Formats: sequence, structure tokens, C-alpha cells
Amino acid sequence: MSEKFVLAIDQGTTSSRAIVFNHEGQIVGSGQEEHEQIFPRAGWVEHDPLEIWAKVQKVVDLALAAAGKTKDDIVAVGITNQRETTIVWDKTTGQPVYNAIVWQDTRTGKIVEELGGGDQDKYKARVGLPLATYFCGPKVKWILDNVAGARAAAEGGKLVMGTIDSWVIWNLTGGVNGGVHITDVTNASRTMLMDLKTLSWDPEIAADMTIPMSMLPEIKSSAEVYGTATIPSIAGIPVAGDLGDQQAATFGQACFEPGMAKNTYGTGNFMILNTGTEIVPSKNGLLTTVCYKIGDTAPIYALEGSIAVTGSLVQWLRDNLNMIGSASEIEELAGSVADNGGAYFVPAFSGLFAPYWRNDARGALVGLTRYVNKAHLARAVLEATAFQTREVLDAMNADSGVPLTELKVDGGMTANNLLMQFQADVLGVPVVRPVVAETTALGAAYAAGIATGFWNGEQDVIDNWAEDARWSPAADPNEVARIYRNWKKAVTKTFEWVDADVHE
Repeated sequence: MSEKFVLAIDQGTTSSRAIVFNHEGQIVGSGQEEHEQIFPRAGWVEHDPLEIWAKVQKVVDLALAAAGKTKDDIVAVGITNQRETTIVWDKTTGQPVYNAIVWQDTRTGKIVEELGGGDQDKYKARVGLPLATYFCGPKVKWILDNVAGARAAAEGGKLVMGTIDSWVIWNLTGGVNGGVHITDVTNASRTMLMDLKTLSWDPEIAADMTIPMSMLPEIKSSAEVYGTATIPSIAGIPVAGDLGDQQAATFGQACFEPGMAKNTYGTGNFMILNTGTEIVPSKNGLLTTVCYKIGDTAPIYALEGSIAVTGSLVQWLRDNLNMIGSASEIEELAGSVADNGGAYFVPAFSGLFAPYWRNDARGALVGLTRYVNKAHLARAVLEATAFQTREVLDAMNADSGVPLTELKVDGGMTANNLLMQFQADVLGVPVVRPVVAETTALGAAYAAGIATGFWNGEQDVIDNWAEDARWSPAADPNEVARIYRNWKKAVTKTFEWVDADVHE
């Protein structure tokens, strides 16, 4: 029998990727395409759903061509996605009624305030999430309240909603011609609409947000056959894995035991700690979420620390300030100075996520003197990622009661050795990168492959995982304590920036 492969589609915040993996979990071929970032107003972030779907189809073709494979070589397709980004579309025409509202978008601030009535934790016991602009439910309400005709169409049963996985899978399996409207438990756990215990939609919360239940996709496990692909390049192949990107990375990193954690360095940073079958409420600003659910087995839960801006801060330095020509140049520039020169950059562009959850915060650059130059600023940009990660790790240790002994890392920024060493120094624990750093796509591939029998289960994932690089703490702990204390001081300078005037 000829060798077989699994295809993963990774629809991310800035680009779409497709990767062909072999049985050893190694990359055989890949394709990637960026899509437009749309900023209609300050704080608003959108994507064009039709552009995303076109790019997804293109990267599938590119990946198959790069691997030298056809659909006859593929046994299953797995999907992973930017999680809270929300689309509402007409199921009879396949047309979105509005652009996708991205997870970073802050336009739902007033809706969130009104829903909570002063209580940010109103739904937290049920859904594991604070009321914040980050999540899907309020985005759907905004679309229904602000797009002409949308509410009437939704109440008439014409409109459906979903995170990007739902949009991709619906289109992939036929769209208006019988496409399946589903999501998995990991993505559903980011909507503010799913009860963590029952893994079903909560009608009371949906009613509070004035979202018709008919709009919601069917909730499935992370690894089962949802339908078959209908696009020509992979027609007839089972679509069998679906995980939100950070949960997919956790799966790809083989974090299957309670207490194991990974941190993904992407557009933002996302640290996830496996808590097993136990739902652990956070007292320290973390999210309680579903980690994964394989077929009919019990769901596995997690604590998560979400940081809005890390890799996107490097992009901002490149695109908005033109201080570097490419993202990779930041390491050399930052490495040309010994420290940050006293400058701290708190990138609260979308407010602050974990552990603060401050919608009223905005970015700040503090500690400036005439001594500070662009190299110091570049270093402050990288250090912001490490400091924010330390804050999340501190919260995680406090919630779990079990201090982490090492941190598995993945994502594009892990190629930056300066950042990874500084991260180990600031955390005081080793930082470990796997051979296959594209663990998000890999996790989706594993889920689809397990669902179709290509892999036997978690043990195959563990056996395939291999260490590539390790950074151990090497800095003076007293100096680390000093700069971290200054970072915490800098964070407070971002609070309460947004008020009535800024809202208008």
C-alpha cells in the first residue's frame, strides 16, 4: 500500500496555511497566503470572509503541489482556526451579511458593559469566561443590531453564525448545497454561549444576547468525521478534525497530562495548561476552557492565559513605524544593545487580556529618556512578549497550585533566540521548542488522523514529539526582579484611558 498523508488547514489571524503531514508528523509540503487586515475605525478589526475562503482553497492546492500529492494520497482533513473571530452569513446564498469581526476588535465594549450590568463575571461559572470584547456572542449581537435587515433575517431562520472553523467546514462540505454547519467543543467554548459542564448551548445567555438559537452550529467533538470535502482538489476526503488554534497547538505539543502546558507565540500569545477532566475556575484572571474532546471520550479541560498583542507588535513596528523591513530583523536590532535602556512598551492596543481583562486600557511606551534609541525600542517590543507571558505563568501557578517546571513553546516568534533566552530568564524555568514548530496545524492533523484510524491515539502523538532547542535561565534573579517590577508599574499606566470621549 502506498504511503498516506493527512492535510491540515490552519486559518489564522493574518494568513491561511495548509500543510501535508506524514505518519511521523513531519511536514511534506505546505502553502501559505496572507489576507487583508481591515481597520475601519480605531479599535475595529475585520476580515473579508470570502477572501479567507478563496485563500483557503488556494493554499490547499499549493500544499498538495508542494508535497507532490493528490487527493488519492490524503486520508483526512483537519481544520484549525483563529478562534473568536465571528461570521454571520446567509445559509441560502452563502453570502456573509458583514465582514468577519476579529477577536482583537473592541467595538462591543458598550454591549459587554450593558450585558454585565457591572458584573464582569456574570456568566463565568457557566462558560468559564469573563464578559469581554474578545468573545463571539457580543459580536453576533452587534451585527444583528447594526446591519440593516440582519435581525429580521436571523429571526426568520435565514442567517447562521460561526467561528472561522464553522465557515470553512460549511463551505468545504458543500456550502449552500448541503454544507454541514458545525463547530467543535473547543471553539464553542470561546463564544460565551456554551455551558462547560453540559457542552451544549445555553438558551438563557443566547436570549440575553438576543441571538436566535437557530443561528448556532451543532457542537461536535474535536475528532470525528463531520462530512466530506466537495472542492475538486480534495473531493470525497473526510473532514474529521476541528480544534481552535491554541487547543490544536496544545494537542500537537502532546500536552495530554494534567499540569502540562504550552505557549504559542503568534499574533498574540496563548498559554494553555491541561487540567484533565476537572473544570478549574480561575481566581487569577485566566480563562477556563475546553482543551479537546476525542470522539466519545470525556472532555479534557484547561486553564488559558490569552495575550492580545505579541507578534502583531513586531508587525506594527514594521508596518506602522517602518523601523524594520521584515519581522526577522528585530532580533539583530534588539541584540545590538545590552538592555531596554529603561523603556517599557505595554501593547494594550485592544485593551489588556489575561490576567487583567481591562477593556479601558490602551498601549503605552514609558520610561523614555534622550538615551533611548530605536534598538532599545526594538528590545522593549520583544521584552513585552516575555513579561506578559510571565504574568500569565504567575496566574497559572497560583490557580493550579503546581508550579510549572518547563514551558513548551511554538509559533513563529520561537525562531527568535534572543526572545527565547530572555523568556527563560524572566520565567526562571527552561523553555523548550519542538522539531515541528507548526504545532497548530499538526494538532488539527492529529485529530483528523485519529478520527479516521490513521493514528492510533495520543500515544502516537507522544512518540512523534521531539525536542529541537532548549533555553535555560541564565540571568541574575535580582535584575530580573527589578525589571519585572518596572514592567508591572508600566502596565498600570495603560489603565482607564478609554472613557466617554474616546468611545465617541
